[in-house]
Amino acid sequence: MAVLFPLLAVLIWAANTVVSKAAAGVFDPAAISFYRWLVAAVVLTPLLARPLWRRRAELRPHLPHLPHLAVLSLLGMVMYQCLAYYAAHSTTATNMGVICALIPLLGLLLNGVVFRQRIAPAAMLGVALSLAGVLYLLGHGDPASLLSGGINRGDALMLIGSASYALYGILYKRWAPPFGQWLNLYAQVLLAVAMLSPLAASADSLAIPAAGIPLVLFAGIASSILAAYFWMRGLQQLGSERTAIFMNLLPLFTALIASLLLGETIHAYHWLGGGLILLGVSLTQGGLALLWRRWRPATQST
Repeated sequence: MAVLFPLLAVLIWAANTVVSKAAAGVFDPAAISFYRWLVAAVVLTPLLARPLWRRRAELRPHLPHLPHLAVLSLLGMVMYQCLAYYAAHSTTATNMGVICALIPLLGLLLNGVVFRQRIAPAAMLGVALSLAGVLYLLGHGDPASLLSGGINRGDALMLIGSASYALYGILYKRWAPPFGQWLNLYAQVLLAVAMLSPLAASADSLAIPAAGIPLVLFAGIASSILAAYFWMRGLQQLGSERTAIFMNLLPLFTALIASLLLGETIHAYHWLGGGLILLGVSLTQGGLALLWRRWRPATQST
């Protein structure tokens, strides 16, 4: 039964990728980016505001580290999901899900480049295979076309967003205050609402159409809160290494849901490119397991 927790979390995050794509035809990206975290803040406030206030004395010594928490919120809450909403206007949900599968590998590379963590040869082979898969996917089966046509704008935004989330994961273990996962999540959500307010003010429209209400509620409650809870339960009962493996199912779930709900066609290059990416992730899984506790946040907001 314990495997149901990470499985449900990944299923929700895959569905949220499809929701991001569906929202592209309903919302201004700046508007839904803001409303997502506003809904999460409204839901969490009755549950967590009082405990946070009671621990205000413990919080004061950590005030000098508030910029660190703001950077975490910027990387994990603001940039990652906001860029996904903008990417959804010019790429498919299937592509978005496949690119998200790169997050663990991007974390491995950033750990190696920025923090000088040793990368094993098998992991390097995995990275090479995954990058080959990405090029094949982004080139729609013809990687050479990237030299002349470049990368699709939406795919590029999704890559940047995935890199920002990988960096978020690395920094979380180093910077997160010792208040527990829920209070840390709540603090980041509040900061995200504050940081996204100016962006929301620049939106062409902040109106929430009737068709957009379930999209906002799903993103703000299911993806931002329930999935985080399920993932934490998985970490508690299965451990970080076994739980991490379930993230490999994200592109598969996303492609299937996008095909069923959005009518997206799954092409041969999706299978081959996505397969190379997942093979690369599998080869590096041993190395990732050793580094997982160092960089992977216990809560996620995919």
